[in-house]
Amino acid sequence: MTISTTKKLAGVVTAAGLLVALAGCGSAPTDNKTGAAEKPADSNFKPCIVSDDGGWNDKSFNQSAKEGLDKISSELGVKAVELQSDSANDYAPNMEELVSQNCTLIITVGFNLAAATVDSAKANPDINYAIIDDSADVDGDGKTDAPNIKPLLFDTVQAAYLGGYAAAAWSDQEGVNKVGTFGGMQIPPVTIFMDGFVDGVKKFNEDNNKKVETVGWDVAKQNGAMTGGFAANDTAKQTAQTLLDQGADVLLPVGGPIYQSAAAAMGEGDVMLGVDSDVAVSDPSVASKVLVSIMKRIDESVYAVVKDAAADKFDATPYVGTLENDGVGLSSFHDFESKLPAGLTDKLDELKKSIIDGSIKVTSVSSPKA
Repeated sequence: MTISTTKKLAGVVTAAGLLVALAGCGSAPTDNKTGAAEKPADSNFKPCIVSDDGGWNDKSFNQSAKEGLDKISSELGVKAVELQSDSANDYAPNMEELVSQNCTLIITVGFNLAAATVDSAKANPDINYAIIDDSADVDGDGKTDAPNIKPLLFDTVQAAYLGGYAAAAWSDQEGVNKVGTFGGMQIPPVTIFMDGFVDGVKKFNEDNNKKVETVGWDVAKQNGAMTGGFAANDTAKQTAQTLLDQGADVLLPVGGPIYQSAAAAMGEGDVMLGVDSDVAVSDPSVASKVLVSIMKRIDESVYAVVKDAAADKFDATPYVGTLENDGVGLSSFHDFESKLPAGLTDKLDELKKSIIDGSIKVTSVSSPKA
């Protein structure tokens, strides 16, 4: 199959989506590629981090955040404090423990820690905070609830759109013409992937006069297949199996380690897309099943915010990762590169450029509002 190279300027906008002008929405953390970090301006500088209940070994966003902190801490010559949450009941106590250990910067990993982060930040205005995947707007007034919290956000719908296009192209090439997606919990950092995925499939169909079907998520209704958590368990495996039984040969499991359950359910010829990290690299045991990963460069954003804070340059202005600033994107196709439909990678590059220049509008109701 040859992918059409006709550029469509109209694009697809997610139903009920709110387009946010991301290009100028606040300062990004310092570029982490501009040289080694200098010694902290404050000799007592202590960066700290707390995971959500997925844990540090989720091969996904928690692990990526920890890797970013480990790297910058080593360069700075400081010892970070890293606390793992085994359940939601650990969030507030872990925050209290970090405060008691005199942390000067506390990073919280994930939407589910928003309330605990806001409570701690309000109670400790002299400590800097950063939260991944949430705007820390618990009261819903459209603003971060404390001036010492820096949201690290990602407009993942842009990269997921490219992933959906690639998934549709692969399924079409295989003659199956059906793809599926399911999530862990119905929260914005999860559903934003699913919105972009579905719309990317639609774009493929429009460009190539195809009828690849997506099962597992309805963008307009904002509902679909969810496991209720981020554990790799029988529920996640059964959810994946349901989509496979409906005929899908490409899956997008969104929610940390639930991809492991999807891999266990897959048969020969089935493939999946990873999320957050380059899953083919972070978990080689499933590399043969990972077509491509939709990445949020969480490690780089953590590295950068810690580097800034160490240099006494902490800025609470929200950061939003986009295709334009390389905060989100697709991984390599690795061993699948030579097996892709002719012209697919060139088409994906073309789509990426069109999203960046605004000629294709890609958004989600879950896009960052920062």
